[in-house]
Amino acid sequence: MLKNVPDVITPELLKILDEMGHGDRIVIGDCNFPAQSIAAAKGHACVRCDGHRATEIVDAILQLMPLDNFVEKPVMIMDKMEKDRDLETPVWDEFENIIGKYDKRGKETVEFVDRFRFYDVAKDAYAVVSSSEHAFYACIILQKGCL
Repeated sequence: MLKNVPDVITPELLKILDEMGHGDRIVIGDCNFPAQSIAAAKGHACVRCDGHRATEIVDAILQLMPLDNFVEKPVMIMDKMEKDRDLETPVWDEFENIIGKYDKRGKETVEFVDRFRFYDVAKDAYAVVSSSEHAFYACIILQKGCL
């Protein structure tokens, strides 16, 4: 048993977070995100966190992992497609509030990126986490910093 490790962090995810080095990225995808195929594109790990929201997973990860402070925007969130411009995305506020709990830069760390650029960056990530998040556009990439 370990102390202070959030329940949402599976043993496999804990191992991945420990293995990641400075500058490595981890993707947390919503329930519609093609997590398996994105991870498989370059042979990276895909971890399932069924029954958990992406926001819960981000909160748990940031309790253990610092964001990169050598770059201006260590967080990427998938931006809405033009056809969805009017779609409400309250999950983005949730992400920004969570980030603000762990990084004094808060929402200044966040970059919104086009869906297809997000997929390209995700393919190069160290690992991908598949969540049960049902909110639209709830896909996020976190870049690991130094302790």
